[in-house]
Amino acid sequence: MKNTLMAVVAAGLAAGSVFGAGSVTSAPFGKMPDGTAVSIYTLTNTRGMEARIMNYGGIVVTLKAPDKAGKYGDVVLGYEKLEDYIKASPYFGCLVGRYGNRIAKGKFTLDGTEYHLATNNIGNHLHGGIKGFDKVVWTAKPAESKEGAALELKYVSRDGEEGYPGTLSITALYTVTEKNELKLEFTATTDKPTVCNLTHHSYFNLAGKGDILGHKVVIKASHFTPVDETLIPTGELKPVEGTPFDFRQATAIAARINAKDEQLKFGLGYDHNWAIDKPAGKLALMAEVREAASGRLMQVLSTEPGLQFYSGNFLDGSNVGKGGVAYQYRTGFCMEPQHYPDSPNKPQFPSVVLRPGQVYHNTIIYRFGVEKL
Repeated sequence: MKNTLMAVVAAGLAAGSVFGAGSVTSAPFGKMPDGTAVSIYTLTNTRGMEARIMNYGGIVVTLKAPDKAGKYGDVVLGYEKLEDYIKASPYFGCLVGRYGNRIAKGKFTLDGTEYHLATNNIGNHLHGGIKGFDKVVWTAKPAESKEGAALELKYVSRDGEEGYPGTLSITALYTVTEKNELKLEFTATTDKPTVCNLTHHSYFNLAGKGDILGHKVVIKASHFTPVDETLIPTGELKPVEGTPFDFRQATAIAARINAKDEQLKFGLGYDHNWAIDKPAGKLALMAEVREAASGRLMQVLSTEPGLQFYSGNFLDGSNVGKGGVAYQYRTGFCMEPQHYPDSPNKPQFPSVVLRPGQVYHNTIIYRFGVEKL
């Protein structure tokens, strides 16, 4: 039987309740190999938007947003069963950490001590290692929020876990707001100096099916961080002007993705970080994505300095997801607000060092609407 928390109707919100309109429900979603129970939580607002989130990996399993006909449809890739996420997932919908993206050769030096991490991607460290935050069971409970239906996830990453220094205590708050947003707020503290870079890794398809090549993208950035053949940044900030990486005006993903460009060759398409044109720490618009057939518009906002745009280049049909759909090449894209890849080894990049007494904070908002005709 489902356990239901009714957050409060709009009348309660108008009366000044600490809860927003909407609801949070929970249900069992299977067990881990060691017997640990996993739950799935459904967050809805009063307009019809819905997010289904597992406490395994903080994974967004389903996200329903309206199209131009007012119909709500699922806009993220994923599986129907927990077992499939455990068996083989290219980070579908998950919370990524302790360090999202790549760290060169799985090592960095902090305060004179060299730390060694797993090398799980072309000789580099990727998305927290062998068992990153996407592969742990978080403690979850419905949360109070004036903005809408909310879920709080907590996890304590012990000193030395995956090679990282310091015990890191993380809270992730997921909210489905009345503005048709999925809002993610990550906070973390540590008991010794460490590095921290959390992000979200949903694969979006605003049409709900087919490839994503016709989606039009805007990225608010005049520079990006070019990479070497193993996708580690060179340390340079390169102007997007005159390159296939210029998305300052709405441009279809297909327009230049197959251009003869060394950077596109290294990434097999887009798999790069853009340096967003905004003040450090300010919550601001990073990107917009439009899909003509559905009329859907997605805006990405964050406090982070960078945005990784990934065009699903490694999807190959081997991941059979919801409805029995095999996710083929470039049928989903990711927009991951973050600090720049390999920042622990690039002192010229914004710092990812977190020290005792400091609080790491990262807000990410995926806002959905319909393009005006």
